[in-house]
Amino acid sequence: MTVSPSEFRKALGCFATGITVITVDHENEVHGMTANAFTSVSLDPMLVLVCVDQRARTHAHLHAKKRFGVNVLAEDQHLISEYYARPARAHDRAAEEAGAVFDRTSHGTPVLHGALAYLECRLHSAQDAGDHTIFIAEVEEVVVRPGRPLLFFESKYHKIGDPEDPSEQPGPCKSAH
Repeated sequence: MTVSPSEFRKALGCFATGITVITVDHENEVHGMTANAFTSVSLDPMLVLVCVDQRARTHAHLHAKKRFGVNVLAEDQHLISEYYARPARAHDRAAEEAGAVFDRTSHGTPVLHGALAYLECRLHSAQDAGDHTIFIAEVEEVVVRPGRPLLFFESKYHKIGDPEDPSEQPGPCKSAH
């Protein structure tokens, strides 16, 4: 049986994911990209991976800088996701067009305001895989905030349903391990 790219893409759309924006400093400017191909790899050492299209501008910056941030988006940050998903965006218009505002870590890595979680990562290894590269990185710093995640399912943004008890407030994200 031969699988077409559209069938493959449709099948992958059945897998609900969170959304991240990968950020990197390049010549004192914030560069980034939306990524949902992100996951934990190991607890000891603490490793994560992100898969990046080799044609993406951010791809070269990750190789060169060897340090990046992973910003887990909150449910109200879909405009930021859309902005960083566009291949032909101006990196300097994120605040104006999508409301993306950044702080910097001591290493200069951009941290997105309002993200549910932030992980500062140092590149551990990179492996080509088809038209993408799998970047594996060691997590050096973590910040977790209360809130709800932005989800992606069947090529659309979604939110987690309202809690059954309206008095229940969302807390920091819980570990999947």
